[in-house]
Amino acid sequence: MTTTSPITAPDHRRVSKAAVRQEPPSRRRFKPGAGRQHHAGPFAYFALVVVGLGSLFPLYWTLVAASRTQDEVLDTTPPLIPGGNLFNNLEAAWEQANLGKAIVNTVIVSASITAATLFFCTLAGYAFAKMRFKGRGVLMTAVIATLTIPPQLSVVPLFMMMSDIGWGGQLESVIFPTLVSAFGVFFMRQYLLEALPYELIEAGRMDGANNLRIVWSIVLPVARPAMMVLGMLTFVQAWNDFFWPYLALNQQNPTLQVALGQLSASYVPDQSIVMAGALISTLPLLVVFVIFGKQIVGGIMSGAVKG
Repeated sequence: MTTTSPITAPDHRRVSKAAVRQEPPSRRRFKPGAGRQHHAGPFAYFALVVVGLGSLFPLYWTLVAASRTQDEVLDTTPPLIPGGNLFNNLEAAWEQANLGKAIVNTVIVSASITAATLFFCTLAGYAFAKMRFKGRGVLMTAVIATLTIPPQLSVVPLFMMMSDIGWGGQLESVIFPTLVSAFGVFFMRQYLLEALPYELIEAGRMDGANNLRIVWSIVLPVARPAMMVLGMLTFVQAWNDFFWPYLALNQQNPTLQVALGQLSASYVPDQSIVMAGALISTLPLLVVFVIFGKQIVGGIMSGAVKG
């Protein structure tokens, strides 16, 4: 006679306390305030208004001074409201400094420098960040070391070089020495070092893509946010550059800043006309920022958020 062991019921006492205390996902408690959108207080709005007005005041004062006469600008109590002499001062500044040609030259110089800087700095940044070659650390150190050299030290040999080539007084003497910048190389290298994973590059190589294809299809889309920021900084710097263009160019072929220097070169310059010229030189930058400002801010935010 065989005996069968009785079926024992599961021992509920063996169930761990953690399993008993575990709540369903819908009932889990979250930290208070998690996922909520924080609203700024009155002090934050007040600080933003003060900073915004302080940033806009120089532009507003340029408009006021450009719409007044010389005597009104130099008065002991300068005006704070625009006058009715704006268009006359703009016309005088346009004719005296040949601003039409200066604006065309400045657009050519700024656009060329920006495009070349983005192209070369992105390629160099990718090479320093993701490619393995001998002397990479030494070359990167040399690039960073050039940032410590004052640009005034290279003025004399650079001027002699441009004269020997035959580019004296030509736009090429301003464009070619600044086709690539050490800051741009370092900036793109630091960005691609974190934003571009090696897995994407290896996946492209497994699909048979060469280096040019990888740069075009993988590196450039990833680097676009940083390129937008670098492009804006480079364009503004090239647009406002005065020192080297003033030495390399002449009055017959000036950039905008060189032409504005001619307005204030007289013994007693008319400050209202000088301010009118400064207003003309500032308006294109404002237009560029209004058009591309949203893309630049969006690029910065997309580069800052890591998925």
